[in-house]
Amino acid sequence: MTALFALATSLLWGLADFGGGLLTRRTPALTVVVASQSIAAVVLGAIVLATGGWSAAGPELWFAVAAGLVGPVALLSFYKALALGPMGVVSPLGSLAVAVPIGVGLFLGERPGLTQVAGIAVAVAGVVLAGGPQLRGAPVQRQAILLTLIAAAGFGTVFVLIAEASSSVTGLFLALFVQRLTNVVTGGAALAVSVRRGGAALPEGGFPWASLPALAFVGLADVAANGTYSVAAQHGPVTVAAVLASLYPVVTALAARGVLRERLRGVQATGAALALVGTVLLATG
Repeated sequence: MTALFALATSLLWGLADFGGGLLTRRTPALTVVVASQSIAAVVLGAIVLATGGWSAAGPELWFAVAAGLVGPVALLSFYKALALGPMGVVSPLGSLAVAVPIGVGLFLGERPGLTQVAGIAVAVAGVVLAGGPQLRGAPVQRQAILLTLIAAAGFGTVFVLIAEASSSVTGLFLALFVQRLTNVVTGGAALAVSVRRGGAALPEGGFPWASLPALAFVGLADVAANGTYSVAAQHGPVTVAAVLASLYPVVTALAARGVLRERLRGVQATGAALALVGTVLLATG
């Protein structure tokens, strides 16, 4: 059951990342974040009401609020990076988010093993190679690499905060609802500021109603992935669940290859692969 749900997590996260990046190529990233997270918040609110999740409310929900403040920054950075592409490079680099929980453990007194040290070295090498050097052709934009690393730091921070925000399945639903609600408020405020400064909230032609199902999928797939990962971790070794769930960049890369026909140069593919290998080593350490 652990393997099944962890692999489902990889599939859901990978497809959500691909969908979010694809939508951002046609619609402003902030709008994608606010719209998809709004849909997720409505669904989670209904689940919380149906399960009586409000009974799990407590001071720990402030961790969920903090996660909601960090989340939009991470999502916005990641979607912009995916829009700049190529997705086959950006998505594996985003999986470096696992380094944040490990870093928190080090701060609290844990000591890395040889596997984790190797993972850090391999991941850093992957970051360097994913952005160049190139002997010919244009390298991956440095902005895309920087945005991806910002997003990875944000995602890792959210993982740590959400873990502190709940201790039960019912509490997890409530924490995720509070997080998404804060995401919407924070993202909406940022969108309003962007519009006042002359930015576009909608693409030409108005709100992309035809993209509504895709927006809903992105928001709900992200929520579902959190749920399946929680089940996987509760029914087996967390290490196994983390390793299998960390394979989601492979799904995004394959989707980009199959749908967008992306072709990676050798050095880019090597860097992306090393980043993914480094992530797995960090998770298994």
